[in-house]
Amino acid sequence: MPLNRPLRWDIFCQVIDNFGDVGVCWRAAAELAARGEQVRLFLDDASALAWMAPAPHPAGLSVHAWPDQPALLPADGVGDVVIEAFGCTLPEVFVQAIAKHYAAHGRHPEQAPVWINLEYLSAEPYVERCHRLPSLLMSGPAAGLTRWFFYPGFTPRTGGLLREAALGERQAAFDRQAWRSARGIDETTRLVSLFCYEPPALPALLEQLQGSAPPSHLLVTPGRAADAVRAALASQAALDCTWLAPCAQPQFDEMLWASDLNLVRGEDSLVRALWAGQAFVWQIYPQHDNAHHAKLDAFLDWLEAPPSLRLFHHVWNGMVSAPNLPLITAQMLGEWRDCALAARTRQWVASDLVSQLQQFVAEKS
Repeated sequence: MPLNRPLRWDIFCQVIDNFGDVGVCWRAAAELAARGEQVRLFLDDASALAWMAPAPHPAGLSVHAWPDQPALLPADGVGDVVIEAFGCTLPEVFVQAIAKHYAAHGRHPEQAPVWINLEYLSAEPYVERCHRLPSLLMSGPAAGLTRWFFYPGFTPRTGGLLREAALGERQAAFDRQAWRSARGIDETTRLVSLFCYEPPALPALLEQLQGSAPPSHLLVTPGRAADAVRAALASQAALDCTWLAPCAQPQFDEMLWASDLNLVRGEDSLVRALWAGQAFVWQIYPQHDNAHHAKLDAFLDWLEAPPSLRLFHHVWNGMVSAPNLPLITAQMLGEWRDCALAARTRQWVASDLVSQLQQFVAEKS
């Protein structure tokens, strides 16, 4: 594979669960393009990009329909790198195109695209064991090719976290006081952002915020979070809330930077909350067999979460009954923020996900 030009990256993403997957893939694609690569993002549902990443798109990045029929295949062939995000399955016609490209170049492995299965983020021990492992395809049109597992993570033996090169500069230029003042929120108000599913402890949290000192202001993201808050508030007194509209990713980041407590869900917002360096609580995606409990505890272990933060996570995620929701005090928030800042500092010096992907592709080319 020639390396004296920008590489062509084909990223495939099937949208699941409130567009969190496309959010991760968009950030990765945009950062690759910012670093001079050529990126094609294939989505089975691109509708969220209208608000998440409105046009114009970055130079070098194009968005394409899911190529499940020959007419939708790119005219200039497959890319140098093919990424299946979150275990999605490539369309059969695209696999056939990979096989055709491979055969046309004498079935030399170095002429095949670097085929990567980009997995979900986890702090569990298996991530280090499985990161960068090969999987030889034994059947089908692409038999003989290798697909590589690539795991984001929090330790040096994983693929790292998504962090754009310009993030530090953006945060340094952010005026927190001006952001809050523009929305009528002074520095004495406890500002809480809420992006969640339907946590059982939500009514208990809203009751806390209604009577908090200092007073609290709740920023409620649209969709399931807004529906859950409205349902919970139907039987409670009024709470000072702002009902947010869908927003682009940079504006979501700024909301996290401006808030004193960020209640987040999903992979993308967890990582953004970590980079924000403010107190945060993560609602992990629930699994029917409660496998998410071990995943959450592995993350809390890495975070070195103090007992109050660990308990709050357990209650917020339904692992402990809602009446046990800890009372959020100023001292507790300070402790949680210190924990977040320490974790952010540890992770900031690690190689980021896009850098590691580029390095991995260079090694396999």
